[in-house]
Amino acid sequence: MSNIAAPVYRPRMLPKDLGVALVALVALGLGWLLMAQTEGRTRAYAEPDGGIRLDYPATWIGVDSLQDLLLKVENPQTASAFKTALSVERRDLDPTDPPTLQTLLDRRVEERGQIAGYHLLADGEATLAGQRAILLEYAYVVQPIDTPRRASLPVVVHAREYLLITADRAYYIALAAPEESFAQASATFERIVRSIALP
Repeated sequence: MSNIAAPVYRPRMLPKDLGVALVALVALGLGWLLMAQTEGRTRAYAEPDGGIRLDYPATWIGVDSLQDLLLKVENPQTASAFKTALSVERRDLDPTDPPTLQTLLDRRVEERGQIAGYHLLADGEATLAGQRAILLEYAYVVQPIDTPRRASLPVVVHAREYLLITADRAYYIALAAPEESFAQASATFERIVRSIALP
């Protein structure tokens, strides 16, 4: 039986490994800060005649709409054919005979009821920019790629919408997102809503 001791390997590479690990951690930290700064940037929207003002994520892009909207922007990074969208709609009112919020809600539910697969999830009172508002939540189905011979499954869309009345106009501020992206989009929407200022 041999009494030769097993060789002891000294960690000669340890300082280099620690250096590489430190550089990797710094790079990850800087990447996280850059991402947080980019995602935290906003763009301001202000209605031309001094109405509603709000901030939305700077990475969202303006898109055309068939509806008469003040603003429609989408998140192009949404992992779906249907992109998360924010829309702001305004309707002028007769100040001598303005509708109640309940009347606006009833009309809106009737309008939205025409959408394919519409399902009302909830409604209730809320406060928006210091004003009494109605919060409406619903779901519907959309076919985002409606081109012949193009395979595309319908998308279940989850929407949240605020309805409010000022002196002479009604506003509808809505978020619509694919069901699987709604939780994250909803957090962004609440930040947008907190930025809203009214005349």
